Amino acid sequence: MKYLIIIIGPTAIGKTALSIQLAHAFDCEIISCDSRQFFKEMTIGTAVPDAEELAAAQHHFIHNKSIFEEYTVGDFEKEALAKLDELFQRRDFVIMVGGSGLYVDAVLKGFDEFPEIDASVREKITSEYEAKGIGYLQSQVEKLDPVYFSQVDTQNPQRLMRALEVCLGTGKPYSSFRKQKTNKRGFTPVVIGLDAPRDIIYDRINKRVDVMVSEGLVEEARNLHPHKNLNALQTVGYRELFDYFEGKISLDFAIEEIKKNTRRFAKRQLTWFRRNELATWFDAGKHEEIVNFIKKKAI
Repeated sequence: MKYLIIIIGPTAIGKTALSIQLAHAFDCEIISCDSRQFFKEMTIGTAVPDAEELAAAQHHFIHNKSIFEEYTVGDFEKEALAKLDELFQRRDFVIMVGGSGLYVDAVLKGFDEFPEIDASVREKITSEYEAKGIGYLQSQVEKLDPVYFSQVDTQNPQRLMRALEVCLGTGKPYSSFRKQKTNKRGFTPVVIGLDAPRDIIYDRINKRVDVMVSEGLVEEARNLHPHKNLNALQTVGYRELFDYFEGKISLDFAIEEIKKNTRRFAKRQLTWFRRNELATWFDAGKHEEIVNFIKKKAI
């Protein structure tokens, strides 16, 4: 039997530390399932495992892409399944860790099949967005697909435009095309959810942002600012600093916005992951309890 141990939970909860401990306990390798850590130009703002952590266990899908490449959840599904096939030839366990719920679902169940949409629909949406701003996208998606609107990062224009494109191009909600099928996989998933009291999660997030700033987040974002329209950079920690560079807000305000938006992101992550019926949830600090649970379940 082959087991994929999947660690889910909100940002800053301690998934990386647990994944390394489990890699040692079960003598296996780690697949990153964090859609921001794929990109080699983004290090500090994506909380990539540090050199010591990367050396402690073999990691895959970290800094393996460039922000200048188009990389979709469908691409990740194919590459991750191929890597799993390879790793399972050598080991009975593999660990997958990350906070990107859609990417976790793609590996577990398969990526949804969406219909082809006429390019003119996307062109019209892009034109409206450039003229009216993100508020236009938000209001349209909320009206046409309130289910997806309650789940999506409402500050990510690329995700909103994609949803709106499907809504307008098919006359059906974007969410109606998702989770239509479940593909059989050659492994048994063991899904571990990490949680903690909300005030502890928020405190960890605030402290992590302060550390990122001290380690050079502002400089990293400044180097990426010329490419701010790339899809990979439509994310918390960079958007706020882009506004600072453009004189729209102060640096102190940008940092507070990063903290606030990261807290909101963590809340959305938990909402998404809570729907995973396979997950068993643990307090984030109960590492030994988690190891024992997996041993009883899989050995």
